[in-house]
Amino acid sequence: MTSRQLPVPSQNIPAAPDYGVSTLSEVLPSAAHALGVPGFENPLGLEATKRVVVILIDGLGWNQLKSHIGHAPFLRSHFGAAQKIGTGFPSTTATSLSSLATGVAPGVHGMVGYDVVDPVRRRVVNQLGGWPGDLDPYLWQQQPTVFEQVAEHGIHVGTVSISQFAHSALTKAALRGPKFVAAQQATARSRAAAEIFAKHRNALVYVYFNELDKAGHKFGVDSEQWRGTLEELDYVVKNLVSKLPEQTTVLITGDHGMVDIPASQRIDYSTQPELIDSVELTSGEPRGVQLTFSPEASDATRQAVREAWQQAYGSKAWVLSRDEAIEMGYFGSISDKHAQRLGDLMILAAEPIALYDGRRVKPMAFEMVGQHGSLTAAERYVPLIKHRTA
Repeated sequence: MTSRQLPVPSQNIPAAPDYGVSTLSEVLPSAAHALGVPGFENPLGLEATKRVVVILIDGLGWNQLKSHIGHAPFLRSHFGAAQKIGTGFPSTTATSLSSLATGVAPGVHGMVGYDVVDPVRRRVVNQLGGWPGDLDPYLWQQQPTVFEQVAEHGIHVGTVSISQFAHSALTKAALRGPKFVAAQQATARSRAAAEIFAKHRNALVYVYFNELDKAGHKFGVDSEQWRGTLEELDYVVKNLVSKLPEQTTVLITGDHGMVDIPASQRIDYSTQPELIDSVELTSGEPRGVQLTFSPEASDATRQAVREAWQQAYGSKAWVLSRDEAIEMGYFGSISDKHAQRLGDLMILAAEPIALYDGRRVKPMAFEMVGQHGSLTAAERYVPLIKHRTA
């Protein structure tokens, strides 16, 4: 079978994120501009202000919120004027939060996935929580954060999140700069954020909620647990906003959407030898698999593996090389150094399917219902709700 006869997804591969215009990378630079910090553009058109709160609800996708908007009366009251923005690529937390905090595209900050390749030591690094002790997060991600730059201008900058993230490698790499306030319960985070604004006339505060993401992964978006969590967070956010000082700019967004994957479509691809021939490292995530070939792999072998993937899953996933993904602009401008953190071959889910390397993931990984990381609209678009307190 020739490559022209290999199956392809029914939908065309989506265009690259609109970097510089309407992605997560534009949120904090616009906020900094609104706060009067020089050197930042304002593509989101925010009005001048002395106070900004950025509320990040992990797992809050545009499609998911729109479909379940009846369970979020406060967010619904502002959804009509909400902006649909992109996450960047891949649509995963480590990348999205890094884009938000640095104000640049993934190719620039280099946090280009959930699992990425450390090309120097030829190993896989989990950027969300599996950092090796010998990898310095300050050197791995060297772009200054918007938080750091705003703080240098004399404005109080704070983060309110759960305690386990206070000194995490991801925080050090990409979310550094704010004064960290730990609060475990969602209601406690709401109170802590309001208290910061009560103490500081000029402030930028980032508040993180992870509860919706956890519910989605465990139970799926189309579940009573997910909808119930959305209802709870909607109330928490409403309560927080009600306690903010007058003329505070409120920005509510998410880091990715989510797709529910049936158990039958959570597949261990490592049981198919033709899909991993001469593959040294597997990275990415189940909806965005990345394969790094051994240096000795021939061009013929690499092409054979690509065609094997297209034959096996080509109707359900886009299969492309690293160079093709870069050329299509999915990471924005990217340096050679950061490009080496990507796999040689990418398998990006177009349908509800998740592909695992069963040799290196724990069995419980196959129990995850809601997933993300690929290019579909359900995963890559999030709401940006803008509000100004009276």
